[in-house]
Amino acid sequence: MPERRAELAGFDAFLAQGDKVLGLDTETTGLGIYEATFKTRLVQIGNETEAWVLRADLFHDAIVRALRQNRYFVAHNAAYDLQVIDQTLGVKIEELADRVFDTRIFAHLLDPRMKSEGGAGLHLKELCEIYVDDQAPDTQEGLSAIFSKLFSAWKKTVSLEEIEAFIRKAGKRPHIPFGFATIPIDHELYVRYAGLDVILVTRLFRELAPLIKDLGLNPLSKFEHHLQGLLAIMQRKGLKLDVAYINELRQDLIREHEEFSLVAKRYGVDNINSTTQVSEALLGMGEELTERTDSGAYKVDKAVLSLLADLDREWERIEAREPNPLADAVMRAKRASKWQTSYVDAFLDLRDTNDRIHASIGGLQARTARMSISRPPLQQLPSGDHKIRRAIVGDVGEVMISSDYDQIELRVLAALADVKAMKHAIETGVDLHGYTAELVYGPDYTKFHRKLMKGTGFGKVYGGGADTLARQTGAPIEGVKHAIAEYDRVYPEIKRYSARLQKRAEYGKKEVITVSGRHLPLDRDRLYSATNYVIQSTARDVLAQAIVDLFDAGLGQYLLLPIHDEILASAPEKEAEEVAQEIGRIMSGNFYGVPLSSTGEVTGKNWGAAYGADPMAGIW
Repeated sequence: MPERRAELAGFDAFLAQGDKVLGLDTETTGLGIYEATFKTRLVQIGNETEAWVLRADLFHDAIVRALRQNRYFVAHNAAYDLQVIDQTLGVKIEELADRVFDTRIFAHLLDPRMKSEGGAGLHLKELCEIYVDDQAPDTQEGLSAIFSKLFSAWKKTVSLEEIEAFIRKAGKRPHIPFGFATIPIDHELYVRYAGLDVILVTRLFRELAPLIKDLGLNPLSKFEHHLQGLLAIMQRKGLKLDVAYINELRQDLIREHEEFSLVAKRYGVDNINSTTQVSEALLGMGEELTERTDSGAYKVDKAVLSLLADLDREWERIEAREPNPLADAVMRAKRASKWQTSYVDAFLDLRDTNDRIHASIGGLQARTARMSISRPPLQQLPSGDHKIRRAIVGDVGEVMISSDYDQIELRVLAALADVKAMKHAIETGVDLHGYTAELVYGPDYTKFHRKLMKGTGFGKVYGGGADTLARQTGAPIEGVKHAIAEYDRVYPEIKRYSARLQKRAEYGKKEVITVSGRHLPLDRDRLYSATNYVIQSTARDVLAQAIVDLFDAGLGQYLLLPIHDEILASAPEKEAEEVAQEIGRIMSGNFYGVPLSSTGEVTGKNWGAAYGADPMAGIW
């Protein structure tokens, strides 16, 4: 760790050794890359045996010079470091991304399971224990101990009231004013922690790269690395917030929480989070509760309450029973509180100085590689509600664009399983769920029949048996079992396709391989998940390819966020219609003979307009 510029000669000599790939890592003041107080403390560059730990405040120019050399680097979870370096050091994502390998991508391609699922895991330390050295020192444990001492010392200098006020203000942002960032920058253990990571990541790279090559995963690895850079660029751009609306919404949600909490009190529930109070009140109203927790208490979670409130997952009436007013009130009070903390407060806390939110885009998440959005978790929003989405608006002079795939998972399923009747419905453009309901129940099928067939179809894609579907639809279990059996009758190819995948896994390696070459491990007692994994993963890869194609077509500057099967964008009002049509055209295509369609639409000045909000509401 150089302390003065004269010592950089050793760093230059290290770089001159000619290593083709060097380890790269950063130590920062926190996780909020785009927040005003965020800074890079250290940048580490090293090989298998030697690491140089450089202070960003002292040696900014030397770090930048090293990063701009014509060489490759390897990092773990490189998307984070790429954005850190872009924001604080000025070396742009576009300059560096194509020269950075990511051992997390390698690990996910080799085994996407977390350690708790029986896999190798995706964290650097746990991977190194398997592939590098099971005795590799975990200096983070030591740092945590130091941090605890610092925090304890800090607590002794302030009052309890000051601590409580700070926690309320800081929320989940532990880097202000305490955390690893408070450890002295030249602390021996902190420096060792920083340096060891680049040594370990370089050694891990040397172990994983040959495995990727031997398994024929190089093309998929190249694609995922390229995609990672594009997603980082989208995250860097961020989303414009309507702060005035957000502040109003915050008050509305507080009032909504109070209103429905008062309703619950009328039924004897003083605390909506008390399982005992809620269950006793429901039983007193004559409701029948059958499910219990491990401790023996009655379950009154969202799955139970939504059925009693006659609400589906999108908060629409199931129309299977009269809604229980207490269950409805508890659910709505909890939702208002959750939306306030998870979204509204997060928007206000995590925004940058230009009132933009840079939600984290996880390109490779879960076993199937589905993308995720966090900080805040925008992918968890119900599709039927616009309140939170209304907070995201176009820049001045711009309007929002949304292009969503039409039933992408079911179309992928129809293609891979060669489901003839389903393919016919897709090609003729009829309502697929209504078409299925008519095949099962005849031309006089009801709205409920359509919903039941829709749920059954998505059960084929996302898993979940008769019990799950019964809870979601309110239908009696026998009726649900009949619906599933009829679905298999009218679309027999799906059942045969699923059986074929399970047979291969039963007598061969416990995995499925997607058309893109992705290996998805199966749990021995859950081979039936094979179809779900293949369909979900393939639909994800279709969306990922569309993002690459849109950037290749020069439309990357308009893209804001991939979320589920939708791509969100914005463009100047005068050219928005043309941009929207082009996005829809590029996203559409043909998958094994089945048309994939996506229509780009100009929705208005805010994202929520695509979901029912006033399209003219916005900040300009």
